[in-house]
Order: sequence, then C-alpha cells, then structure tokens
Amino acid sequence: MKAITFLLKAKQPILATSFEGDPNSDVSYSYILGSMIRGALIGRYLKINRLENTDILADVTVRRLFFDGTTRYLNAYPCSKTGKRTLPILLSWKKEKGVELKNESDGIEIFDFSIRKPSKEVLDSPKAISEYFWIEEDGYPKLYTVDHRINIHIFRDRSKGRSTENEGEIFRYDAIDAGQTFQGVILCDDSDEKIIQDLLITPDIWLGGSRSAGYGHVEISQVKSHNGWNEVGIAPEKRVGDNILKVTLLSDLILRDECGQYTAIPPTNLLFEVLGINLDKPSNAYMDSTFIGGFNRKWGLPLLQVSAVKAGSVFVYENVQINADKINILETEGIGERKTEGFGRVAVNWCTEECFTAKKPKVLPRKDKPQFKTSESRELARQIGERILRQRLEQLLLAQIEPRRLQANQMTNSQLSRLMIVTRQALDKNSREPLDTLFSQLTKSSRSKYESAKLGNQPLEKIIKQWLDNPREWMGTEIKDILIGEEKCSLSDSLAIEYTLRLIMAVAKNATKEKADE
Repeated sequence: MKAITFLLKAKQPILATSFEGDPNSDVSYSYILGSMIRGALIGRYLKINRLENTDILADVTVRRLFFDGTTRYLNAYPCSKTGKRTLPILLSWKKEKGVELKNESDGIEIFDFSIRKPSKEVLDSPKAISEYFWIEEDGYPKLYTVDHRINIHIFRDRSKGRSTENEGEIFRYDAIDAGQTFQGVILCDDSDEKIIQDLLITPDIWLGGSRSAGYGHVEISQVKSHNGWNEVGIAPEKRVGDNILKVTLLSDLILRDECGQYTAIPPTNLLFEVLGINLDKPSNAYMDSTFIGGFNRKWGLPLLQVSAVKAGSVFVYENVQINADKINILETEGIGERKTEGFGRVAVNWCTEECFTAKKPKVLPRKDKPQFKTSESRELARQIGERILRQRLEQLLLAQIEPRRLQANQMTNSQLSRLMIVTRQALDKNSREPLDTLFSQLTKSSRSKYESAKLGNQPLEKIIKQWLDNPREWMGTEIKDILIGEEKCSLSDSLAIEYTLRLIMAVAKNATKEKADE
C-alpha cells in the first residue's frame, strides 16, 4: 500500500467535539480525527466530479476511496518540532506522583508496567502520564501536549439576531487552538495515489464543527507519498518478540463482544481472527474506555454513540510465537470496526524499555495568538478563566466526596460540628491556622477519638494534615491550566487551599448526616 502524508496547520481553532464536558460546552479532542479528513475529502471529490445529487455508493470508485476499507484515513496527530507524527502515550507508562515537567531541560523517570512493575522503593506512588503524545527525539522520548482555546458564546435568536428571554444560554467551546500543526496519513492502493494527491492539492480546507462561527479553517501542505511506510518507524523484523505478543493501540478501538454489543474489552478474539493464533487472556493489560460518536453532514444527524477501547491501551500475551509477516499484516490491516476512519490501529512488540527518562520539547512561542489590547480585556479573560477553573474544581469536589466516607463511630456530633466550624473559620481567612490550633489544643480523650476516626485506612487528623501540607495532592492531574487568548489561569495556592478546606467540611458534614440516620 501507498502512504500519503501531509501537514494540517490550524489557521482557526478546530472543534473536533468529544463527549467530555457538561451539556453547555463542547470539548474538542486533542487531534484531528480521520473521519473528519475523510468527510472533507468526500465533499471535494463529489464537487469535482459533480456527484452531489447522485447515489454515490453506486460509484465503484467512491466506494473504494471512502467506504469499503481499501483506503484508510488515519488520525492526524500533533507534528513534532522535527516534522514527525507523534503517537499517543502508552497507558502502561507510569511516573512518580507529584513529579512534573516544567521546562525542556527537566527530565522525569518513566516506568513501563507492561514489562515489569518496579518495587515500592523505586516507585512509591505511580501515576499516569498527563501529556498525551510522544516521539523519540534527540535521544529522549519527548512528551507533547496540544493547546486548547476556550471561547464563550451566547445563543441568539436567528430572526432577531440577538439573545432573548427564551434563547440566551451561555455556552463555551473548548477547541484546538490555532497555529498548531498536525500530520495526517492516508493509506491507499497504488492505483488511487494520484486521485488522493489531487484531492489534497488545494491548501484551504475546513474541518470540524461551527465553521460559520470562525472555526475549522486548516491549511494543507507538504503532501508526500511513501513506499513501505510504517506507523512506528521500526521494521517488523526488529520486533519479533521472544514468545511475547505485546499489542499497543495507536488509535481508539471499536469492537463488539460475543453478544454483538459494543464494549471495551481486550481484543483477544480480533487478534485470533487476523493472526490465526490461539490466544489466552492477556497476562498483562493496561486499558481505559472512551465513547465514540460523530456527525454525518449528509444526513445532518449525529452518529450512534458507542463504547470503545482508548488509544494507548496495552495488552501482553505470553507464550506466543509471531513472525515479521504476521506483524506486518496486523499493523497494516488493523482490527475492529470503522478502520476506514483510522480506528483500530495497532503496534506490535513496540516500546521495550522498562525504565527511561522523558523530556519536554523546546517549543518556540507562537506569534498568532490573539492579543488583548486593553487591561480591561485581560482582566475579563482572567475572570472567565478563573470561573471555568472553579467550575472544574466544583465537579472534582463532588466526585471526591462520595468515595471519601469517614468512619467516625467514636466521634461525637459536637466534635464533628466543631471541626466544621473551625474549618469555616479557616475558609474565611483562607488559612490553615485555625485547624492547626484546633489539633494542637486537643485533649487526650479527644485526640484518641480523632485517631479512631478513619478516612480510608488512615486517621482523620493525619489525612487532614496531609491535605493541608499539600492541598493539590487529592486533585491529582485533573485540574489543568485554562488558556484564553494569551491569558493563562492556573490553579493558585489560595484556590487549592480553599477547595481543600471545602473538602474537609464536606467529609465532616457527611459523617454528621450518617450519624443522624443511624
């Protein structure tokens, strides 16, 4: 098969809507979906050949180019600083909790749990990697993130051209920011190479949603054709494992279980169908699930939402003999459904280092970000960013309350009430000092009751002090910076301590309610 690669530079923000966020927001994927590229090229082909008002599936060429799986439109992932296509982070990669990359000179140790789990002494609190894409550069794996831009919109009445009492909801778009470059790949037969390249000649193309509102303008460049192209850049002959079959998903995988239902499970049966090898359950699996949908512009309707296995998932099968030919077949064909749109891409026996150092790339600041001309505009952007940050903290707080149930059988209601009152005082001062004073003045009897109260498997006083010492710890990596134009709103120390104190109050309040219900 021929591989046609090309660059897509976002001239406007791109809205490739995922299923994240609340009902009044659209949150974009951090890459350009293969289905979006395919849909845009279908429109071009029909317009060039004047087939807009015909039954396009009756055309043999149309079916071969866009529908029957002969041609594959892979996801366009971020382009590295050396012009290469990055790939999703493996879910089996873990780092020490709290260790983050701040600049390109820093390095963090990463452990691949699919190869070997390190001891507690080596890795005390393993956490997943927050960056979403990576590539080997300058002798190090470099971790890439995609910038997003949040725009606020007001729903307006179409006839009046303004918001009304019935139509004035505020909603927001969290879109891929303009100025970033992605590399797309199309796999096709040799006979279709010229047709595909001709469809990519015109540089200006529009992708994603809300195109009439200033979204989706993309510039195509550097269209190249390749023979023997490999998605991971390593020949299959160099990846014939020693009785090991390690399958890594390079894109989301859509599959069905034995009952025909869409589900997120290890792809053992699919691998058997392609390879013809009997496989047991994976000896090691690191996976996550996601939801996949889409939009059909011909119908003007959304596609069916289905569960899928997330890109970056890793499955290890032991006692399996596999040769280079079978690796090539599996990586060329892919597995699962909707392979034409780039789903089901896999890599076999890829990433064999159990421990390595990763760094951030050196990224030059972009000059195409919108500049706020007045201090009032900057202040408004900062306020919007802080409100969005607070909304996410509220959602995280609600999610954290239920699993953190306090076992406080020996604590009295007056002690729990006192804890809430003191925490409220600390909240008013935005300081931990009232709580420190409370714990320092506890009598021997009161302290024993605090020690008997357990949150998880730790004493209440101990866990509260841990939260106050490191108020960001319980938040994990869920809360990220909000970027509106060139104004960045980050989680401040005062905001972190505020929501930590609110978590303490909520835990104590829930314990009081449970005592009342007994």
